Amino acid sequence: MISVVAGANIWALIQASLPRVAQPAVIAVGVMYFAVIIAISVWASRKTKTASDFFVAGHGIGLIALTVASVSTSVSGFAFIGGPGLIYSIGLGAMYLVLPASVTNVMGAWVLAKRMRLLGEARSLMTVPDAIGARYRSPAAQGLAGVAMLVAIIGYMATNALAMGVVINAIFGIGIGWGIWLGMGFTLAYSVAGGILAGIYNDVFQGTLMAAASVMVFLFVLSAGGGLGEISRTILSTDPQFLSPWGKITPLAALSFFFVFAMGSLGQPQGVHKYYMLRDPLQLKWYPLLKTLGLILVLLLYFAVGVGVKAFVLNGRMAPLVANDQATPALLLSITPILLAALVFSGIAAATMSAANSFINIGAAVVMHDLPVAFGKRLKNELLWGRVVTVFIAIAAAIIAQNSGSMVAFLGIFGWGLFASTLVPALAVGLNWQGATRAGAIASIATGLVVTLSLETAAYLKAFTFPSGVTASAVALVLSFLVFFVVSWLTRSTAAGQIDPDVRLIMEL
Repeated sequence: MISVVAGANIWALIQASLPRVAQPAVIAVGVMYFAVIIAISVWASRKTKTASDFFVAGHGIGLIALTVASVSTSVSGFAFIGGPGLIYSIGLGAMYLVLPASVTNVMGAWVLAKRMRLLGEARSLMTVPDAIGARYRSPAAQGLAGVAMLVAIIGYMATNALAMGVVINAIFGIGIGWGIWLGMGFTLAYSVAGGILAGIYNDVFQGTLMAAASVMVFLFVLSAGGGLGEISRTILSTDPQFLSPWGKITPLAALSFFFVFAMGSLGQPQGVHKYYMLRDPLQLKWYPLLKTLGLILVLLLYFAVGVGVKAFVLNGRMAPLVANDQATPALLLSITPILLAALVFSGIAAATMSAANSFINIGAAVVMHDLPVAFGKRLKNELLWGRVVTVFIAIAAAIIAQNSGSMVAFLGIFGWGLFASTLVPALAVGLNWQGATRAGAIASIATGLVVTLSLETAAYLKAFTFPSGVTASAVALVLSFLVFFVVSWLTRSTAAGQIDPDVRLIMEL
């Protein structure tokens, strides 16, 4: 679901573009931001010696750093651009996208984190498909999961590259095309040099920046609007449905948001992959609380801008928006102090670069590790090939983004749902249920891939329209679960023989 919203928002954003904010203070903050990224990347490159360092940071990341990095990659630019615009458009119904965060964080730590961390150490695993292959003793399942992830990654990379171009152009005034290449160039530089280690600590810096910007904007909106009570009264006097429990969408649509985000988050590799990196698995008991608190801080802007701009437009302090995605930049340029605007625009760039780096790294791992394993071959120098593939993926994403059109938005539309429908049953359920079978995993991954792509393509071509409140992501996820359980039950006689003793022991812990 987040990709449906994010993809549409990126396309609306590129059509309207961001207002030009190229002013000395904004440029200065932007330059300092990129300087910090370069410094972190140089440090990380000196510590990256092996493929394990490159892809899982040598299993040496502390809990705080891991949590902040996970928050940073979870929200992407959506929290700063698409999210506030969605709230402005549909009201509090948009909060159902973020309300499942605490539930998902608890489930992630409970059903996935410990098992993946221990499995990664026992088997020297580096990727999410690695865990699927180890669980079912199946290179085919590992390869199929890798293919599904690569398809989704193409969409995410293109949309994030495009978002970087739009934001960097707004800050420096160099054009969207050059903005795409500058943003991707910086992201590529630290991805190639320091791998996931550079990504993690850049994510820590970027996540801290995002949280600080979010809190300051939230406090400023409350102050400028006369408090939450006054903002609410302004909206209720003109548009009471905006603040209703479901906002301007149907209850079914709101609950669909909640379901897909609560369950679908368990299959998002940019977050799940980080479980391999934790230094001490015993610290995981604090992970749900810390990540939930981090997301609350970052998402304060998501709520404050959407609601605040709605009130400011209604009381005449701001002009009506040309496009919903103009909510954040319009607020920053018309009401907030310039230094705060500079910090937030740097935060937007930080969010998109964090997401892009994670997907570059994950995509490279699929190409040089998971796909060769599926065909029964292993590359001899995975670190070198990882860096080479990283360059090709980044360049391909930048080219697709530069030749933008509605197809770029379409590529981003099915990303979230595709990750969810192909990975959640086989991975999240499979690592907790010994009755899951290899056939069930392969069937569910294939179902998620085919159904998500088919339904989203039909919707894109306007050959099919979903009933109000029904989404392709939700349908694909439900069907993937059903196929997984039905096929596993039909092949239940093979379940016991498809789990290696060390994997069984980890599942029983």
